[in-house]
Amino acid sequence: MKNRFLTVAFLLSISTLILVGCGQEDSDSNADGKLTIYTTLYPLEYFAERIGGEHVTAESIIPPGSDAHSFEPTTKTMTELAESDLFIYNGAGMEGFADAAKDTLKNEDVMTLEAAEGIHFDETKEEHEEHADEEGEHADEEGHEGHDHGNVNPHIWIDPNLAIQQAENIKHALIEIDPDNKKIFESNFASLEEELLALDKEFREMADSAPKKEFLISHDAYSYWESRYGLEQLSVSGLSPSQEPTQKQLEDIIETAKSYNLKYMLFEQNATPKPAKAVQRELGLETLRIHNLSVLTEEDIENDETYFTLMEQNIQTLEKALSE
Repeated sequence: MKNRFLTVAFLLSISTLILVGCGQEDSDSNADGKLTIYTTLYPLEYFAERIGGEHVTAESIIPPGSDAHSFEPTTKTMTELAESDLFIYNGAGMEGFADAAKDTLKNEDVMTLEAAEGIHFDETKEEHEEHADEEGEHADEEGHEGHDHGNVNPHIWIDPNLAIQQAENIKHALIEIDPDNKKIFESNFASLEEELLALDKEFREMADSAPKKEFLISHDAYSYWESRYGLEQLSVSGLSPSQEPTQKQLEDIIETAKSYNLKYMLFEQNATPKPAKAVQRELGLETLRIHNLSVLTEEDIENDETYFTLMEQNIQTLEKALSE
C-alpha cells in the first residue's frame, strides 16, 4: 500500500512537467506517419507490432530483464507516453503504476488501453478459498471484469486464448485511432489469431499426452495453464516473486513435491527467488527455465526471440518437466 501511495505521489508530481513539455509540441505520430505505441509488457508490444504492421512503431517501457510487478516509470518515460498515440498496459493489478498513470495522461492527446478489459481472470489460491467460504452470497457477481480486480492472476498472455482477446482489444484501439487502415489491422489480427489458435492446440496436445500433470515452479503465475490444459502448478512464491512463503508453506511444498516424485524446479528468466532455490536444494532437483514473457532479457533480444518462439520453448520445457 505504501508503494502505491508513493507511485501516485510521484506521478502527480510529474504531471505538471508533462503538461509543460507537451504544451510546446503537438505530435500525434512519427514524422513518417506511423502511430507511436508504448506498452508495459512485451506481449502487448508484440501484438501491437503484428496487428499494426508497417503503420506503427511499438516499444515496451520496461527495461530488459526487469520485474514488471515493481517497475516504476521515470519522468522522461511519462513524457514520452504523453506524446504518443497509444499507451497499452495489461491491467488486473499487474502494473502498480498503471491506474495513476492513466489518470495523469487523461488530459493528454493519447489513448490508454487496458488490454485485459473484458477478460475473466483466475483467482489466486487465497482469493479462491475466501470466495468458497462465501459461496452463494454474491451469486449475481460473475467474473472479474472491470477495474477493481482484487486478488486475481494478471498473467493472462500465457494462455493463447486469452492472448487473442488482448490482441483483439488492441485491434479495436488501432482502428479507432486510424480507421483508414481498418482492413489491414483486421487482416493482421486474423493472421495472429490463427497462430495463437495453433499454439493453443500444441499446448493442449502436449498436456494431454504428458505422463505427469504437476510441475514445481518458483512463481505463482501459471494458473491459466491449469484451468485451460488440466495441469497443476506447485508454486513457491506468490503472484509476485517477492511474495515469499511462510516456513509452514515451504514445508508443505516440499512434502507435496516429494509425494508427486517431481524431478525439476522451473525458474523464470528474470527472477530466481531464494525460497525456490532453497526448495530446489532441499529436494536435489534439476533446474529448467520457463519464460513468463512479461519482459525479454538482453539474451532474448540478441537471439531475436518472439512471443511464439518463447512459448514454443515453454512447451518443450513443460514436456520435459512432465515426462517423468
